[in-house]
Amino acid sequence: MASFMAASAGSFYQDFDLTWGDQRAKIFNGGQLLSLSLDKVSGSGFKSKKEYLFGRIDMQLKLVAGNSAGTVTAYYLSSEGPTHDEIDFEFLGNTTGDPYIVHTNVFTQGKGNREQQFYLWFDPTKNFHTYSIIWDSLQIVFLVDNTPIRVFANAERKGVPFPKNQPMRIYSSLWNADDWATRGGLVKTDWSKAPFTAYYRNFNVQGSTGSRFVNGAWKSQQLDAYSRRRLRWVQKNFMIYNYCTDLKRFPQGLPAECR
Repeated sequence: MASFMAASAGSFYQDFDLTWGDQRAKIFNGGQLLSLSLDKVSGSGFKSKKEYLFGRIDMQLKLVAGNSAGTVTAYYLSSEGPTHDEIDFEFLGNTTGDPYIVHTNVFTQGKGNREQQFYLWFDPTKNFHTYSIIWDSLQIVFLVDNTPIRVFANAERKGVPFPKNQPMRIYSSLWNADDWATRGGLVKTDWSKAPFTAYYRNFNVQGSTGSRFVNGAWKSQQLDAYSRRRLRWVQKNFMIYNYCTDLKRFPQGLPAECR
């Protein structure tokens, strides 16, 4: 790799394009803060100007407060095309006082169905929290405030494709999904509470863009003992759905990476 060094923390003006939603997506505070809004007419979204192949991506989000039922805030990496790869965080809104659900998924070669869902151990609407993806050739790690919540390991030896050849852009969007998002679609969006707004700050990336190396400090790393303990703590106390244990869904047998 070329030793091309670049600033890893830029401004939203420099790093992202507002892609849809007209004036519902805004960048302010000199490029340091971004907001997405949703009303009855439309949601909104943005995407990164650059594509990334492996690295660590951090973003701080403050989610829609109050009655966010029916809304989904998505923050994900994705390549393009019918056999795309994708690494997803989706935040499923809820009625006031009920917890958000963090929905995670990994698509390889266009195929997903690898959902794990979690509650959080804090209220994600009160303050900004950091949501991170570490992606290298061995594994994908989802982190919340630097605590790992999920690891998707490379299982190519079991015949499971792994995202390693397609560079991905970072995307985020806020939209209405009240046909499924909250209690399976039972709770609808309360439009009297619109507009719904989520906030973003402190985007940071370490890794490579295409063939250019962005930050020499980042390198692939296995979880240390403390992180493995934290991962077990989250999965024991906060995981509410795991496709790898859903025998009803896979009567022919669990997916290969689960076995």
